[in-house]
Amino acid sequence: MTWNPEQYLRFGGHRLRPVLDLIAAIDLTDPGRVIDLGCGPGNATMLLRERWPDCVLAGLDNDPAMLEKARRDFADEQWQEGDAAEWAATAEEGRFDLVFSNAALHWLTDHAFLFPRLLRAVAPKGILACQMPRNFSAPSHALLRETMRDPRWRDRLAAFADWEPVAEPTAYYDWLSPLASALDIWETEYLQVLHGEDAVLEWVKGSALVPVRDALDAGDYAEFLERYRLKLREAYPRRSDGATLLPFRRLFIVARAA
Repeated sequence: MTWNPEQYLRFGGHRLRPVLDLIAAIDLTDPGRVIDLGCGPGNATMLLRERWPDCVLAGLDNDPAMLEKARRDFADEQWQEGDAAEWAATAEEGRFDLVFSNAALHWLTDHAFLFPRLLRAVAPKGILACQMPRNFSAPSHALLRETMRDPRWRDRLAAFADWEPVAEPTAYYDWLSPLASALDIWETEYLQVLHGEDAVLEWVKGSALVPVRDALDAGDYAEFLERYRLKLREAYPRRSDGATLLPFRRLFIVARAA
């Protein structure tokens, strides 16, 4: 997928608030080695640097545009191009004291295999910490899938039309508890106050609409957006003060390695 860092960061404050909540729940005093999987433009990664200024910190992402912005804005850090789905700590570098991921792992499949594998990359008493959206039944995503099933582009979007990437919280407990000495899993629903014309559409353009934009030509994508826009306007009307409210639920996991 081809990401647009500027579009993603249009709602940077809302996107960073869950990161701050996740970091606040990580009980590590002085981790030596930290990696941020799916680091994007690096803005969340730098919050890890603020929390642990002496750690050896790396950010990994598979999108060149995101990494270019990270390298441009935060030139002193280690930015690596790679796929979190294939990442593993090497024998040479050893395991990490903190494996961190913010709003990235929901793009990957087979969480029953992925999450235990990531926890095995954590050093003893270290932590795997992540947060993922779990709002795929919300109107924003239900209407997106409905629009994907239109016959004009259904075949090109079939891989995403039934996309439900994040499991129930209890599933992550079952997958991780045999490997963890402590496990904290919770959900938070943020009532996001968005501003501007078609604010929910602009929010989704920075995330869930990325694969749609990549799969359709310019004409079909423009028509897709118009149909989706009208549905979102009805589902998320602007209020009398001009704001649009977008409830957004996220799943948090903090697992301490045995």
